[in-house]
Amino acid sequence: MISIKKYAAIDIGSNAMRLLITNIVEQVGKETQFNKSELVRVPIRLGQDAFTVGEITDDNIERMVDAMKAFKLLMKVYKVERYMACATSAMREAYNGQEVADIIKKKADIKINIIDGKKEAKIIASSDLRHFIKTDQTYLYVDVGGGSTEFSLFSEGQMVASKSFKNGTVRLLNNMVNEVVWQEIEKWIKVQTEPYDHITLIGSGGNINKLFKLSGKLQEKPLSYAYVNAQYQYLNSLSYEQRISEIGLNPDRADVIIPATRIYLNAMKWSGAKNIYVPKIGLSDGIVKAMYYDKI
Repeated sequence: MISIKKYAAIDIGSNAMRLLITNIVEQVGKETQFNKSELVRVPIRLGQDAFTVGEITDDNIERMVDAMKAFKLLMKVYKVERYMACATSAMREAYNGQEVADIIKKKADIKINIIDGKKEAKIIASSDLRHFIKTDQTYLYVDVGGGSTEFSLFSEGQMVASKSFKNGTVRLLNNMVNEVVWQEIEKWIKVQTEPYDHITLIGSGGNINKLFKLSGKLQEKPLSYAYVNAQYQYLNSLSYEQRISEIGLNPDRADVIIPATRIYLNAMKWSGAKNIYVPKIGLSDGIVKAMYYDKI
């Protein structure tokens, strides 16, 4: 006898908004399964507003409301019984972020939780990440977003350090990350990883997922530093238009993939990691898990 629950997570990021619908399969004597049923991504680049002019513009507020109404209808069709919506750096830094959340609650009947970087990292840690972590190894988990990047260090199966930095793809595209931030990240990574002999990276985010897909590798196989660096050099040699026409990247992916790859490469270099695993997990997965286990 099995029981199936339907949960949904809405991730309102700086580069895009996502709706993840998950089937949670419970069976006596067996581990609970979390099976992705539907994933919808809407490329509303809120970070372009929040990081450059400090507010979410009227045009994007309208697009957000429309997207949330669509998400609400999809959840109804799928008979979702519980959901949570979380907004990250763009919404928390826009001075009208809470005002926008109030508008969406009124017009689309979806409550948005604006979370800080620390909570974001904690939620992500609630995801399937632990299934990929071996207790005899040390991992640096790197989640690159549009407005911020979350770093978490795992040793012996436990998180031993975590920090969020205001360095993300949309910020980098707008030249809003100075050298001091890079130096702070380098120092933090080196200090935290210095006690350990061997570090393996785990990468999260749409850009590293795309790089992995382009590699054609099996899911359990890692990407090497040499491969990621070669891809970075190749993609950087192409124009924005060529990345769309020749590689087949979406327009909202073709620009941010360059700065994202730079962040992953630096994290590998500063930690001494030679490989990066890409298990396709992120904030949405963590929200579902955190709701289910009442950790949120």
